[in-house]
Amino acid sequence: MRSSEVVPKIICVQAGLRWHSLGSPKEPRNAWPHCRGAGETVDTVDREAIYEELRRVRSTFRRLVEDASPADLARRSEGTRWTNQQLLFHMLFGYLLMRPLIVLARVFARRPATASQAFARVLDAGTGPFHQINYLGSCAGARFFPVRRLAGKMDQVTMALEQRLRGETSAQLRSGMHYPKRWDPFFKDFMALADLYHYPTQHFDFHERQLTLGQPASRATG
Repeated sequence: MRSSEVVPKIICVQAGLRWHSLGSPKEPRNAWPHCRGAGETVDTVDREAIYEELRRVRSTFRRLVEDASPADLARRSEGTRWTNQQLLFHMLFGYLLMRPLIVLARVFARRPATASQAFARVLDAGTGPFHQINYLGSCAGARFFPVRRLAGKMDQVTMALEQRLRGETSAQLRSGMHYPKRWDPFFKDFMALADLYHYPTQHFDFHERQLTLGQPASRATG
């Protein structure tokens, strides 16, 4: 997509996902919940939607972490091999990854589309090892990152994303690159930078439904 082009109508697609990394809920989820009319630009649509998402995530994540008991945190999540504590870290990690992903998107946006297409194909070829690293990384992160710091870190990283988004130009938000679709069900073949800003909240909402916080032990171990 050329930087001079106006983003067309955002298409709301029901993502009928069967798994994400190591498991998923059964219900499909909207890939983009903010459907708008044709001809609206990134500037008039996406910024406010993303601001609202980030603020909601801060509030939700703090509540989840602060209300979780030690038994909640140690309980297995639904449909994954992670415990709730490991999954909470993984939800935070989606936002921690945004800085390098944005840098990468800027680099490839300055190059021909074939460059990011080739890059995405190489990454797709390594999907199996990626998922194993993805699993083990969150296990390690949850072990070494104190639970008491999770909410504060989420506040910090989402507020930084808000500030970064305010500094993006319309042309930057319309630029983008190709992504490895096999790595994550929320990666599309081509994503504008505005799509990338929305991505970690899609990831967050998806995994929130897999948490088993506050559930009886019998269900969690059954």
